[in-house]
Amino acid sequence: MKICFATNNSKKIEEVKAALGSNFTILSLAEIGCNEELPETGNTLDHNAFQKARYVYEKYGVDCFADDTGLEVEALSGAPGVYSGRYAGEPRSDERNIQKLIKEMNDQSNRKARFRTVIALIHGGKEHAFEGIAEGEILSEKSGSGGFGYDPLFRPIGYDKTFAELSITEKNQISHRGKAVQALARFLK
Repeated sequence: MKICFATNNSKKIEEVKAALGSNFTILSLAEIGCNEELPETGNTLDHNAFQKARYVYEKYGVDCFADDTGLEVEALSGAPGVYSGRYAGEPRSDERNIQKLIKEMNDQSNRKARFRTVIALIHGGKEHAFEGIAEGEILSEKSGSGGFGYDPLFRPIGYDKTFAELSITEKNQISHRGKAVQALARFLK
């Protein structure tokens, strides 16, 4: 089955391809001729995911899915949440986002956080949503060089490694995106 993943993030594409396996051919936006920035103006993960998926489906006529992910930190009342990618402002920068989060968490004793992903699928003209959550905590300094985004600061419950220290296979088994992709794969099969 061929399906477009509506993202420009090559690391997300790599993770999803690994999670879905050989039963699916994941097309990138470039492969369907979409070179523009996708709209992402909502104030919820669901809204952003569906906004991106609908844009691709309506403009390019291909079955597709899009995701939106937020890091929700309990001590920060759920921030950065839907604004995780631009937490430190534009242009987007993982490193500046990480440094801002470290600073915001500096005096916090409550380190609980969760990653939440919503995947919006448009398949055969019908819309479906899938969610994945990974509970964990925010470290006071970066650890690991893998992954992307806040992965070097996020240690999932039950692990002594951050997402940035896990292999893609290990991360996909327990991560928010991995769980949402597994639900997507079960549905598509």
